[in-house]
Amino acid sequence: MMGLYRLGSAPSGRAVPAKGRRSPRVLIYSHDTFGLGHLRRSRAIANALVQAEPDTSVVIISGSPVIGSFDFGNGVDFVRVPGVVKLPNGDYNSLNLNLDLDEAVAMREAIIRSTAAMLQPDVIIVDKEPTGFRGEIVPTLEAAKARGARLVLGIRDVMDEPALLVPEWERKGAVDAMVRYYDDIWIYGLEELYQPLAAIDLPEEVRRRMVYTGYLRRELPDEPNLTRYPKLTRGPFVLVTTGGGGDGDDLLEWVLSAYENDRTIPLPALVVFGPFTPRAKRRGYMERIARLDNVDAINFDSKIEHLMKRASAIVAMGGYNTFCEILSLDKPALIVPRKRPRLEQAIRAGCAARLGLVQELDGLDEPEDGHDPLSMARAIHALQGQKRPSQAIIPGLLDGLTRIQAITKPWLEAARQNDGGRVHVAAE
Repeated sequence: MMGLYRLGSAPSGRAVPAKGRRSPRVLIYSHDTFGLGHLRRSRAIANALVQAEPDTSVVIISGSPVIGSFDFGNGVDFVRVPGVVKLPNGDYNSLNLNLDLDEAVAMREAIIRSTAAMLQPDVIIVDKEPTGFRGEIVPTLEAAKARGARLVLGIRDVMDEPALLVPEWERKGAVDAMVRYYDDIWIYGLEELYQPLAAIDLPEEVRRRMVYTGYLRRELPDEPNLTRYPKLTRGPFVLVTTGGGGDGDDLLEWVLSAYENDRTIPLPALVVFGPFTPRAKRRGYMERIARLDNVDAINFDSKIEHLMKRASAIVAMGGYNTFCEILSLDKPALIVPRKRPRLEQAIRAGCAARLGLVQELDGLDEPEDGHDPLSMARAIHALQGQKRPSQAIIPGLLDGLTRIQAITKPWLEAARQNDGGRVHVAAE
């Protein structure tokens, strides 16, 4: 599972550092309570780093139960910590282990600290949560700061509405962590679209460390999965995706009801279930889909970018990664954002719709009888005449990974040159 233990010769195509020259090392921490967003963002950044600097090693620490389903570039590997899951009441629980939450967090913290002590990363990139899940990354940040590692906090374009974000960050000590630990703060978006930390009372010294990178462009994986795609994908079709699928029931229900009530929708639909779509729900959807001539479905596809490329248009909830894929593959899209438990998707969809990047349909979180099938049908009809995102000219929109490669290049070169002065910290 973890590449840094494999000390033999490098596989074909992998860069090997010159004798006596230490290759750069990067640790990416993704707290991953549920869903795919943090994982896919971390994976995109890791792959971009080793693409630009092939002798670099990147280890992703993640709690995602599906991380092994994804391909990673040469030089990238992962360590999985025990998963946790958010309960309907807002509390958390251990995902698989029969441990209480404090025990699970203690185990996660120990694995993170030990991994960092063994890897001795030159750069640590923390995704979204300045102190990690329940503070679990803080001991690692303390040790890494003491030995001179570069510490980066990466934040997506939209976090949440200010009324909720401000007290949440105060409770977690996020601002103090940004002041004490982080050398750089990357915001994976554009300042002109949205400023996620505008409402946070940050010292000027912290704001000077902030860089808006642009969105993270996505490339097609080397080859599609061996999944046999349905016949309807041979012609124009709408791809319907809910990402991880754990919270996509309302969207799937609304789309299926549209096709059931309006048989004139010109584009057939392919539904892609997420890995967290409950089996019972999936069976119910498949029974309905079997009665429709112009709708089909497949299970989770870890290389969904290939299906997105083939699709004429996309219907999605508007999470960060799906939004990046829509922009990168330049597809007309209908975004149907959720508003609970966060307004993140709704804020992103509203900003994007105002700039002409996507079409937005509101009302996902309304009661079931508020999901008018014909309003969804009209929105899907409109996709045929909708402009592509590229027709809204926005400089730097998809420059995120290129910008990150440029920012990290001198850091990684310095790591190659400065091995002699490094302080090595033994694992506890």
